[in-house]
Amino acid sequence: MYPFVRMFYQAWKYKNAPKLGLFEPHRSRHICMPWDIDLWLELNNGRTLTIFDLGRVPMSIRNGTAKAAKEGGFGMAVAGASVRYRRRVTTFQTVDMVTTPIGFDDKFLYIEQSMWDRKGECCNHVLIRGAVLKNRRMVPPREILERLEPGVESPELPDWVKNWIAADDTRPWPPTR
Repeated sequence: MYPFVRMFYQAWKYKNAPKLGLFEPHRSRHICMPWDIDLWLELNNGRTLTIFDLGRVPMSIRNGTAKAAKEGGFGMAVAGASVRYRRRVTTFQTVDMVTTPIGFDDKFLYIEQSMWDRKGECCNHVLIRGAVLKNRRMVPPREILERLEPGVESPELPDWVKNWIAADDTRPWPPTR
């Protein structure tokens, strides 16, 4: 089940936190609960992606994109992800999450997220490609971002992000059956 209670808690916890600029990181702390683990007694790979939602929603509250989305009739959807899992996260382990919007292009927003253990080791890392929606159709991210910062320009995307975009563009769609 989706962690609605945790999501509402994160939204409540950060609703009065200092505002963030569009490309500033949001930092949060999370606990791996017993219902987050898999048969190997560690954070389930799919649940990891769900827990990353717990960082993106408060970030959007703090940087104003949640309010701009509501006022402008926009929606947001994950349109792709590239994940690396490197360290185990076990039951009741606390992780620190960093959620950073890193830029946009004509089609998507790009957000980098990572979880870190108490030793300062990175447990996992994800690059999220986010789509902005209006009237059930994708629109350029600039349409929502201009509401927050007129004339906004994207920081240059890092090479590893550009390479992922280029590689993903070679992937056939729809896939073969």
